[in-house]
Amino acid sequence: MCGVVGIWGSPKASLDVFQGLLLLQHRGQDAAGIIADDSDSGRFRLRKAMGQVSEAISAQALSELPGTSALGHTRYSTIGDVKTDDIQPLALTANVSLAGVHNGNLSNANQLRNSLRSQGRFLMTDNDLELLLHLVADGLQQNDSFEGLCQVVTRTMEQAEGGYACVMLWGARGMFAFKDPHGLRPLCLGKKDGAYALASESSALSFLGYTDQRELEAGELVWIDETGKLHSKKLKDVNKKSCFFEWVYFAGAESRMDHMGVYEARLRLGIALAKKIQAAKGIPEIDVVAPVPDTSRPAAAAIAEELRLPYREVLLKNRYVQRSFIMNGQEKRKQAVGLKFSVVEEQVRGKNVLLVDDSIVRGTTSRRLVELLKSHGAKSVVFASTCPPITHPCHYGIDFPTGKELIAHGRSIEAVKSELECDGLIYADLSDLSSGIGSDNLCLACLSGDYPYAIEAQA
Repeated sequence: MCGVVGIWGSPKASLDVFQGLLLLQHRGQDAAGIIADDSDSGRFRLRKAMGQVSEAISAQALSELPGTSALGHTRYSTIGDVKTDDIQPLALTANVSLAGVHNGNLSNANQLRNSLRSQGRFLMTDNDLELLLHLVADGLQQNDSFEGLCQVVTRTMEQAEGGYACVMLWGARGMFAFKDPHGLRPLCLGKKDGAYALASESSALSFLGYTDQRELEAGELVWIDETGKLHSKKLKDVNKKSCFFEWVYFAGAESRMDHMGVYEARLRLGIALAKKIQAAKGIPEIDVVAPVPDTSRPAAAAIAEELRLPYREVLLKNRYVQRSFIMNGQEKRKQAVGLKFSVVEEQVRGKNVLLVDDSIVRGTTSRRLVELLKSHGAKSVVFASTCPPITHPCHYGIDFPTGKELIAHGRSIEAVKSELECDGLIYADLSDLSSGIGSDNLCLACLSGDYPYAIEAQA
């Protein structure tokens, strides 16, 4: 899961991309990069580095990215440690000039990689985007019209399986973007004064002053050509399967996706979970409702209102530590949890605390928070999750690629409760999730094991 921004037709394209990436920093904190199409020199200019956006792209680097079109990316790795070669954007300049950014993962990446190598291709990265660039570039050598671009991207969709939202600069020909046929990953289109923007979340468009036109459809291609004309076509018509984890965890609360506000969805998830808590047997009588900051705040507030209980911020967050879920490596996550939270002891001592989180993935954070609250005098801790048990790996861009690292994999709720050492554990169920988000067109593969795309045997 990463953040992407594309700008076409703005005299300050790179600055717009930079500011958009700052709004999407929560989507990835490992590395960042910007590539600009400098039409005066007829070349792409690229700056990228490890670190958060403001660390990776200095003011000096930004000044070296002229042009009216640019792409940006903020990365979180789903394949272990980040390598400099894998930082996006990436570019190809043989026969056809292409630069790209993408959010997602290809579930048949190994197959595609082997196929390209068998054709004598030398690949420079382990990034799935490089595979997509090669697939698209092959066709564009013979096609330079929108109809030709449609054929090329259709063929790419037929070859590349998995969840992806891509934005590409096509030399002097403009900017185009497409989503996989199930539309797992989000991508929004905006417009301002003849310029166009594409971004992973609507909040980035709003901040930059672009009117949020719409979310790209599953299997759709859009192209802003060199004259500024927008072309669009839905290339594949299959069942839409948006990733539910966007609403639950990844997206900023101020964003909108598929006509649903993320904040509103999280409130509704909290209301549904409150009913489960009210009906739960064998848990202590709750004295106070507390969120695990920041994502679960709307749900915790809704639960407190529904149960007519006090809402308290008992965990204070260190803003200078990464979101521990998206850190690569279990040891890094353990260290981060200890640095990340401190407890307001007078609000928990002697009390039965209901701790609300958006999800429980590996259990590292959850277990440590229960321990922290009890060490500061909490009488008991009941844990509640707005997401059902995550029991299967994700192969489409979220960093839990194996089942064995998931605390709920192969365990009952009672067994998970025992692992967390909490005094009660309450999960939302699948119907709560669909009704809260307001859609039945969701990818629930990590909850059900029902994958929309085939998974390579070695994955």
